[in-house]
Amino acid sequence: MSDSLRELWLRGVAFNPAAPSDVLIRLLDQTTGELGRLVCKDRDLPDAVIDAALSHPEWRIRGALARNQHVDPSRLAPLATDPSGLVRARLANPHLRPWSFWVRPLPDDILVALLTAQDGGEDGKVTAREIVSELESSRQIPLPFFRSLAGHEDPALRMKATWRWESLTPAQRAGLLDDPDPAVREAAEDRNWKLDPERVEAELPSIRPSSRPFVLDRCALSPALVEQCFADGTVHPLARNPHTPADAVARLARHPEAKVRETVASRPDLGPDLVAELREDPDEDVRLRARLHPFPRTWAEYDVIDLVIGHGPECICPITEPEPDPAGVPSPDWFAACAVSGEPVLRRVAASWPGLPAELVESLAQDGDEEVRIRLACRHPLAPPHLLLEVFVTRPDHRSHLLTLPGFPRTGRTHLIDHPDPEVRALAAADPTLPEPPVEDAEESVRRAAAANPILTPEVLEALLADPRTAEGAAANPSLPVPRMHALLDRCLNGAAAAPAPYVPAGGEAEAEAGGEGESADRAGG
Repeated sequence: MSDSLRELWLRGVAFNPAAPSDVLIRLLDQTTGELGRLVCKDRDLPDAVIDAALSHPEWRIRGALARNQHVDPSRLAPLATDPSGLVRARLANPHLRPWSFWVRPLPDDILVALLTAQDGGEDGKVTAREIVSELESSRQIPLPFFRSLAGHEDPALRMKATWRWESLTPAQRAGLLDDPDPAVREAAEDRNWKLDPERVEAELPSIRPSSRPFVLDRCALSPALVEQCFADGTVHPLARNPHTPADAVARLARHPEAKVRETVASRPDLGPDLVAELREDPDEDVRLRARLHPFPRTWAEYDVIDLVIGHGPECICPITEPEPDPAGVPSPDWFAACAVSGEPVLRRVAASWPGLPAELVESLAQDGDEEVRIRLACRHPLAPPHLLLEVFVTRPDHRSHLLTLPGFPRTGRTHLIDHPDPEVRALAAADPTLPEPPVEDAEESVRRAAAANPILTPEVLEALLADPRTAEGAAANPSLPVPRMHALLDRCLNGAAAAPAPYVPAGGEAEAEAGGEGESADRAGG
């Protein structure tokens, strides 16, 4: 058997959606090398396969499972205390390219285990602090988790509640500042300085230059520090800082740099005179922001708008879980008002909110602004299938994400079979309502998708398995009988003959076993 066929069959079977647990568990064997890790990382897995991977002696298999975004994260809880620190680090931060833009939160028990670990694992490759650092940067810790830590019985976890100091309630902050544990009080005091203008002024010189814009962006600022920012030209952070005093905001609204005026123009604390003035600004982007008033009435609304402006239709920014605390997000009525606004920016904001009701989703799906439709398709669970397909065809940047969405249409794509883009043709070639899958297409990806089309019978698949141009797709075809999957693995793992044995239909097993030509002979390595 040629190495090329062996690799194609293995890859096909590994990603065959109909492959049962016993087939997939065979692929976790170390003799399959990288493929076993791909199986654990890149596809949904039955419980039995998850259990096998969790107890696998090879840390790379467990580490691959830690990065699996298809598996319910609660099933990965044992990996949070894995003997290997490298496995824990992969769970803390999968570092995946965005096959999907969604960033799912980890369950509380996993977060607690990672945050309270006393060591970095027996392999000594990473430290516990490095694992926590990976977790912090992963976006997998939801804000409600930090709020829940404020009252935790473990002082070490109450200290970690201070990491999101400004997201805590005033009562929680007061409780941590008066905590019975001195280390918790010290951590709270260390975080609370951000709300003390004099302390911010005193601390700023000791903060590294790259972090100073973040301080000026969110911290309470003294009058002297505000004047210093104007003097040295570091006013951009002031333009969005909620603590910037009104007189400084007025000066920023008339700043010579248009970007500064633009940032100021949709602040919720802007007075009506300044709004009117900025609506007549010579810069178009400034006028746009000013026109958005009175929608940003709160800083939560301002932040939501700010996340949308300027990103464009190619935006593939991570999508985190919605903030569950109503106090931390604009109201449903506010989003509904955005959805019927004459301003495309506000309709884009509405389209980005997954709680928008069905009737408004239907309206935005027909919106004349392409970015509204793209955001709705990528972010709303009720986005209609025809819109998901439209965005897939027109916007390649979003394709990998769209294919993960449960609403993406699995049929109704045959009209795209002659599309000039091979990726679109491949999508059409996989449609099970297609009369004749194009297994002879000039593009490899299209042939692979066509060969994996479940409309093909096991008999047809036999010829495709023997052809290197279609072997991988045929091995991935859910119509391939499970015994044939095992037979292919036998040949690949045991280094047997060059081509698969002929298909034996149901009822022919006895003749195959007697004659040595069918699947029983294959399993024996004949």
